[in-house]
Amino acid sequence: MKALRVLLLLALVAGCASTDRKGGYYKDDGPGENPPPNLDAVADATPRVEPLHKFANRPYQALGRNYTPLTSVQPFKQRGLASWYGKRFHGQKTSSGEPYDMYKMTAAHPTLPIPSYVRVTRVSNGRSVVVRVNDRGPFHAQRVIDLSYAAAYKLGYIQAGSAEVTLEAIVPGQRADAR
Repeated sequence: MKALRVLLLLALVAGCASTDRKGGYYKDDGPGENPPPNLDAVADATPRVEPLHKFANRPYQALGRNYTPLTSVQPFKQRGLASWYGKRFHGQKTSSGEPYDMYKMTAAHPTLPIPSYVRVTRVSNGRSVVVRVNDRGPFHAQRVIDLSYAAAYKLGYIQAGSAEVTLEAIVPGQRADAR
């Protein structure tokens, strides 16, 4: 069982690796053969109360670091580098067990509860999206979140591979100004 967990974790680590060089895609990643005709029209994730995943929120280790996920949906803010992942992992299972869909508004985060929702705002242009966290990663010290291809596209950093962002958890049922 431990060997299976290690293999799954290594797959996740590889899955949450897009480029931090300027331009181009990581290895053979990218938009896929037939992207939807209007990615700008992909709707943000709709925050709702969901039961937390039984297994995806347990403490775990990746690349020699220990992670302890939050065990409740709660206010959370973070600033750092976002990356994205695309066709190389399209259809593969996420930490939640759901298949990864690069054209949906989803994300991977090392410690936010699965599932949960977060508003991601690109610092340089002010663009903002709401994504559903359903995966673990990224496991690179400089990165705070991996977004789906669609979310990164809407924030305008596909070609750059990464961008500085702010994250703000959304607590369903709580007004944004009620904090």
